[in-house]
Parts: sequence; structure tokens; C-alpha cells
Amino acid sequence: MKEASQVFDISPRVNPQLAVWPGDKGFERQVALSFEGGDHLELSAMNTTVHLGAHADAPIHYHGDGSDIASRDPRLYVGPAQIISVDVPRGERIRVEQVDLSAVTSPRVLLRTGTFPDPQHFNEDFACLSPELIDALAKRGVKLIGIDTPSVDLFSDKELLSHNAIYRHDMAILEGLVLNDVADGHYWLAAQPLALEGFDASPVRALLILF
Repeated sequence: MKEASQVFDISPRVNPQLAVWPGDKGFERQVALSFEGGDHLELSAMNTTVHLGAHADAPIHYHGDGSDIASRDPRLYVGPAQIISVDVPRGERIRVEQVDLSAVTSPRVLLRTGTFPDPQHFNEDFACLSPELIDALAKRGVKLIGIDTPSVDLFSDKELLSHNAIYRHDMAILEGLVLNDVADGHYWLAAQPLALEGFDASPVRALLILF
């Protein structure tokens, strides 16, 4: 099997400083045993939202008839992917005409907006997807959409227009990616969620690989 020539980690570091959606549960490490405390090993638990950093939304998060994250096919999150940069103002949805659809040749598309630059600081004016763009990408065979913001919808959107467009096409979602230091182009994506039964999302360690 061919070895990877480069591996890019597109997930933010998980620590108490990592920003979460306002009102959600931030990351907390709870230590049960530690060498510092005189114990024979380290043992800890974490208490946090599952929508933490780079994460995969489950359909149950945005639709009453949706499935949990454990029911999602892990193959959705592994395979050919491409990064596409988009010039979109903060607080706006990415329109179809802002993406060169003819250049979309991968079933997994990761959109770089640059509108959520600091994972430790939550800014509400990030950009997001438009339902029309989701429809257009689905027509080109895209089955996973990722974005470098906390949501595929606007911060103020209670109707979850883009989430529901994704639901109609049974596409997978990755949110909270860090794409600052990776060039546009084609990669192999590995970003499987945990098989958390009944849960509406799962954190992922999202990697882009060049062979």
C-alpha cells in the first residue's frame, strides 16, 4: 500500500479555549486519576457538546425524521475530496455563481470562506451555504459538504434552510474545519465520526492526505 506523502490536519485543537456555539457546552476535562496526584495512571473524562470543533452533523440534528450519527455510513466521510476557496462576504450565503461548478469533480467538497478565522473566538457573522448551491452540488454528485465555519446556515437562521436542503439530498456535513494552511486542490479525506448511538453529531479528527 502506498504511503502518504503529506497529511494535513484540518481540525482545531480541542481544549477549554475552543469556542462553541453560544449557549452550548464548552470542553471540560475531568480528571479521575493522575500521576501528579500520586495515582498509578492517568484517567479522565470529558464533558462537552458533540458539536465541537471539526464535527459531523447527523440528520437528527436538523430534521425530526433524521437518523443519529451512529447510523451514518462512515464511507461518506472517507475518500476523494477537494478544497475550493470562495470569495464571500461575512454574514452572507454562498451563491451558486460564486462557485465554479465546472471545477467540481469530487464527491466531497470542502469550502474555504475565511469568515471564521479563529477557532477560539466565536464570531456570529460567518458565511454559510445557500440551498441553491447545495442543490447544484448534489446534481454534480457531491455527497459531502464541508465548511470552515460553525454551521452551513447563518447564525440567525432558525429555519435551517441549508441543513434541510442537505437533508433532502441525504448528504453528509462537516463543519468547523480549519482550512487556512491547505491549498485548493484534490486530496483524500479521512474524517469519520464516532458511532455515538442517539447523538446528533460527533467530533472528528479531519485529515487531508496526499499520496
